[in-house]
Amino acid sequence: MSPTRQDQRAHCAGGPLSKDEQQRELVSRSVVDTETLDQVFEESLPSFGAAYLRRIWTLLDDAVGEGVPMTLAVSGPVTVSGQHHTWLGPLLDTGWFCLVSTTDAVCYHDGHRALDSAKEHPFHEVAIFGDDGELRDERTIRVTDVGFDEDVLLDQDRFLRAVLKQPEFQRRMTGPEFRYLLGKRYAAQERANGVREGLLALCARKEIPIFVGAPGDGSVFLNSVALWALREACGDEYRFELDIHGEVFESCAYHRWGLFESPTKALGTLILGGGVPKNFNLQPEPALGQVFGFDSIRGYLYDIQMTTAPITDGSLSSCPPAEAVTWGKVDKDTYKRTTESMQIDYTIVMPFLVKALLEKRARFERWRERMGEKALFAKHPKAKGYLRPSEGYRLFSKREDLLAKLMADVKRDAKRLRSECDYPLAGAAPRSKRKRR
Repeated sequence: MSPTRQDQRAHCAGGPLSKDEQQRELVSRSVVDTETLDQVFEESLPSFGAAYLRRIWTLLDDAVGEGVPMTLAVSGPVTVSGQHHTWLGPLLDTGWFCLVSTTDAVCYHDGHRALDSAKEHPFHEVAIFGDDGELRDERTIRVTDVGFDEDVLLDQDRFLRAVLKQPEFQRRMTGPEFRYLLGKRYAAQERANGVREGLLALCARKEIPIFVGAPGDGSVFLNSVALWALREACGDEYRFELDIHGEVFESCAYHRWGLFESPTKALGTLILGGGVPKNFNLQPEPALGQVFGFDSIRGYLYDIQMTTAPITDGSLSSCPPAEAVTWGKVDKDTYKRTTESMQIDYTIVMPFLVKALLEKRARFERWRERMGEKALFAKHPKAKGYLRPSEGYRLFSKREDLLAKLMADVKRDAKRLRSECDYPLAGAAPRSKRKRR
């Protein structure tokens, strides 16, 4: 790594800069002289807000180049707005990301475009500050500047209830199991209607687990509630149930894999937006290290965040990686070099960042064909990380084995864990006086 790149990384988390770092040359290459987007990010964004973007790019490039498995936390309506087709899907298809944390709403809206009603009433642009009363009269649903017919929502609800009644859903399961099965159903509907692959279908194909930390806060689960209510009121057959304990435990099993079994023995994370997806994505470390008390548990090596929340609002959405260090969620020994948080609407910059990453990978592929893999990796070490197998980590296919290993850790430490369940509760009767039932 060149001194310039080291300086950029040292500046990332707002850490103290040495005198030499403070006086390093300000790189300000003209865009006329650049040929690729990554050159623009590295050499034509010298200062102010653009410098934050340069550092975001620097860390993404480093994490990908070092071959670190990445998790992705994404909030906001990325599927209803079609962003999963423009940049999110291509990013996940690289194989660089091992799991996704998102919202129930993202999973719900992901299915719309494969419905017959969406073909009849396509998604379209609407004015952000237009007449919403008029849109309501037209039965047009608005999400910021995206509009679609209300029939799409009603059809999605019918589709989901029909899917949830299918035999494979009639059991207790974790969220990643549920969304894997739902993704396969979405994929079948997309193929039947000749629609581009959506988010859940892509993750099912690549066996990328999808976590939703607040499943009750979205319309996929609302449709399950309707079927549950019919069971409770009328005795209808319905046995689907989400295993929340199992879902959190599964996220911990994947974090354990990243720390002890992945090729790099480390994990990175890209956090787009905030809210529950961000928090759930950061929870495995305190679960494993603080609650379970296992040894050698570490947080993320790379933590790259983009959020619109101001840091002074006190929300988790806005908290920078440095704050997460105090909880153990981000590695304390490297965070000044390997983390960054930028206050920005990620939808503005992610298409360009993803395009730059894909262009750089394509360039390495061309060079590999010309000079051979061994010579390429010797001259450009980052090429190895960029050119890792695109099939990805397929963690969902490893889930049973990874869950068993983590459960074995629990059994090994069961005596200690039980001893840590005692606390002198105010108002509780002494143990000797408690009656056994």
